Amino acid sequence: MTAPRSHGRIAVRLSSQPSDLMGPPEVAGAWTAQVVTLFPEAFPGVLGLSLTGRALSQGLWNLRTVDLRPFGEGRHRNVDDTPAGGGAGMVIRADVMARALDEAAAGAAGRALPVIYLSPRGRPLTQARARQLAQGPGVTLICGRFEGVDQRVLDAYGVEEISIGDYVLTGGELAAQVLIDATVRLIPRVLGNQDSLAEESFSPDNGGLLEHPQYTKPAHWEGRAIPEVLLSGNHAAIAGWRRDMAERLTKERRPDLWRAYEQTRMDPAKDRQLSGASDQSRDRREHEKD
Repeated sequence: MTAPRSHGRIAVRLSSQPSDLMGPPEVAGAWTAQVVTLFPEAFPGVLGLSLTGRALSQGLWNLRTVDLRPFGEGRHRNVDDTPAGGGAGMVIRADVMARALDEAAAGAAGRALPVIYLSPRGRPLTQARARQLAQGPGVTLICGRFEGVDQRVLDAYGVEEISIGDYVLTGGELAAQVLIDATVRLIPRVLGNQDSLAEESFSPDNGGLLEHPQYTKPAHWEGRAIPEVLLSGNHAAIAGWRRDMAERLTKERRPDLWRAYEQTRMDPAKDRQLSGASDQSRDRREHEKD
């Protein structure tokens, strides 16, 4: 069986793979993303660039891809079949996906990583969920293709379904990279300035509001000037303006976040819940009922 591909730093383990194809050893205990995919060559993709790429090379997090194709059936390594009950398209087989997930579990070095299937029918990815994942040991992601994955394997492995938006992609690889990026940037030392997390959109330190507008040089551009208060040097006035703008933008663009923010202002004891403010949609209410 073909060994899983690794990117950046990988775990040291016995393998029949030639030594010249193996990367440097992994930093033990680092946050790990394992991706089950038919297209391992899609990774690391944009994750190998900028801050996430540098953090990957430094061993702050690890990336492994598990190629689904070698676990397929028959001479042609088929991974899918026609949907039960008829219909268009193809469905990834439960037995094939199960073998790939077992391989991923074996590569997790005894750490229990949550398994997530990127799916448009999943609950929306939120900053709160990304923060929870960043605090754990890592994640195993399933990248779907065709009409999806046999429900039985999702049920058997307790797979969580997450969506990155109300639209459909040709596969889960892009969605997986979005989830990994949103999570990895929250790992300590990945960002050059961790203080930037405090003022960004959805941050509990920012009240769960959207972030205020940002400006930089030149002071005047195309007849448009930077708001004078930002150039005043009055830090209290600047903080007040930024708060006012964050509140205005949130109220105009995200009524769901604004309602959650107003509730916490009326009841300060709820302040600890602000990190989940973006879940005030219908999907969050359904999740809480579960």
